Amino acid sequence: MSEQKKFIPFISADTNMLEFTFRGLLIGLIMSVILGAANAYLGLKAGMTIAATYPAAVIGMAILRLMKGTILEENFARTVGSVGESLAAGAIFTLPAFFIAGIWKPFFTLGHYLTSTAILFAGGFMGILFVALLRRILVEDQELKFPESVAAAQIHKAGRAATSNSKYLFGAMGIGAVIQTLAELKLFAASWDKFYAWFKDTVIPGTVFKGKGGMLISQPGISPAYMGVGYIIGPQYASLNFSGGVLAWGLLTPIIYYFVGPYITPDFITEWANMLMKTNPSLTLADATGRVSDPAYQITQIWRNIVRPIAIGGMLMGVMATMFKMRKSLIAGIGRSVSDVKKAASGQEVHVDRTEKDIKFSWVALGILAVGVVAFCITKFIFGTGVLPALVAALILVILGFFFSAVSGYLVGIIGSSNNPLSGLTLTALVVTALILVAIGVSGDPGVSTVLGVAALLCVTAAVAGEMFQDLKVGHILGGTPWKMEAGNLISVVISGAVMFAILHLLNQADIAQGVMQNYDGGFGSKNLAAPQAGLMAMLSQGIVQGKMAWPLIIVGLFMGMAFIMMQVKSPMLVSVGMYLPLETTFAIFLGGLIKGIVDMIVKKNNYADAQKERIENIGILLASGFVAGEALTKLGFAPFRIAEIPLPEIFKDPPLVIGFAVLVLIAIILIQIPLKHGIREEKG
Repeated sequence: MSEQKKFIPFISADTNMLEFTFRGLLIGLIMSVILGAANAYLGLKAGMTIAATYPAAVIGMAILRLMKGTILEENFARTVGSVGESLAAGAIFTLPAFFIAGIWKPFFTLGHYLTSTAILFAGGFMGILFVALLRRILVEDQELKFPESVAAAQIHKAGRAATSNSKYLFGAMGIGAVIQTLAELKLFAASWDKFYAWFKDTVIPGTVFKGKGGMLISQPGISPAYMGVGYIIGPQYASLNFSGGVLAWGLLTPIIYYFVGPYITPDFITEWANMLMKTNPSLTLADATGRVSDPAYQITQIWRNIVRPIAIGGMLMGVMATMFKMRKSLIAGIGRSVSDVKKAASGQEVHVDRTEKDIKFSWVALGILAVGVVAFCITKFIFGTGVLPALVAALILVILGFFFSAVSGYLVGIIGSSNNPLSGLTLTALVVTALILVAIGVSGDPGVSTVLGVAALLCVTAAVAGEMFQDLKVGHILGGTPWKMEAGNLISVVISGAVMFAILHLLNQADIAQGVMQNYDGGFGSKNLAAPQAGLMAMLSQGIVQGKMAWPLIIVGLFMGMAFIMMQVKSPMLVSVGMYLPLETTFAIFLGGLIKGIVDMIVKKNNYADAQKERIENIGILLASGFVAGEALTKLGFAPFRIAEIPLPEIFKDPPLVIGFAVLVLIAIILIQIPLKHGIREEKG
């Protein structure tokens, strides 16, 4: 490993500054519960959550500035406040699956509450403990840009700066908020896609193969946040991410549809519609038939049910490749922790800078062991498996928890936690867990419960670890104390985890009551609380335990990932993630990276001085960070309207595309012109 220039944080390691305070902890805990509740609803409704780092940063900063708080106290409050969102993500992707699979009906009982809370506690603790082991390896890796961490750090620094730099950040936040508000009010279409048919039924000459061509064309999402992320991670990583989208939507989905299309006959559509009605009881036959007859729906289902599992296989291979690549750093990091423990046990004084102190290795090891014991008790005494399956489940949890924590942190370091494919990691965990448990004879409801339980634990672990890595990177930039941030998050997991099941229960019961009034089957999986990831988890766990899993797709993905590695693709994982994400997301990130590439080319062509380059870079990151934070805060602001189902005014019933494209051009102009113009001018001045 080459010698790297020593990083100097915003607040030096020898500075003694107020950080872990009761008021900071209290503010963070309140934000954690509120942001977690809002994200739980949004995730159940739309299948996605909003990164809480930016709202927590801005709210915490605003409150603590009034109290004369320090920047490290603001950092601590933000860290504690952002855990609720990651815990909510882990909960909504898995816990409703018990209800959808018919195992927990009714959803709420005291036993179910205690089981869910134990899962959230154990998964959250394990994520934080593994992060304490892996922090130095990932947070200090200069190849990982941690775009959203940079953005959050800029928010804190801009709030403290006496210079005019903050105007770029907060100005971009305002623009991002306005754009997102206009999207909510339907001034323009935030996303758009259309199916284009190429041919009618054709026969390939000299064969019996029939085909029916078509492609779903999508625009880049009109998202200042995604473009800001692309700008921060740069053109190379943004291109890799988008290449996965191109493979999924430009190659695999169209070619599969070409051969599947001729078999979508009226009888096939009727059978498909009846199947859809079983999973969506509120649909009428006419509605279901109309939906499955739409070619755009058909090709989207091909992506969701065929291409995505292939992407999961690619991600599995990416997990193995990533861990192999990191093997020396992982071994060195763990070895360093063990060495510190030995020195401390022998009475030797181990000097570690304040900014490098994590939770002690001995406590981490004991904590991980305790989580394994909890997992054993849940699977043995609650889910009703035998001793061997319970032991295997606990072992799977610890081993995969370590790997997925590292991979989650790696992905957050590349594309940020907003785009971390948590559901993909959870699906991977579920598939691996189910395969192993079925191999040792687990079956029936206890088998399904165990698979879902381990997947839930791993999902929470990966979610909390990804968020924690992001927060620790912010602390690394600002000069925070890692162990204090980790300890604060352990407390936050307890408080947020204790109320999360109650939040899910209230949402479930409210939808069941509404279903009775409006004559549809309410609750998780209904039209109002679709819980798409949880529905998929329930389907997969039952399918694997009952021997009905499409393994060939996973295997194809593994070979695809192997091919990426053989081609020396810089990040096979990122390409597979691009296949898994919607095209509009990867397209928008790619545009942001392309804009950064244009800025870099102009800077290189004009041969600017180093000081000018640095200022251009800083202004660009401030603007991109503002776009990310502005959109996230605005989405959170509209969450209460969605929860209360209050209709928003609509400027256009059918929003025009041209305004959306004009917004993209406006964002591009801002990200190119302002850094170049002001960076050069202010440097000269």
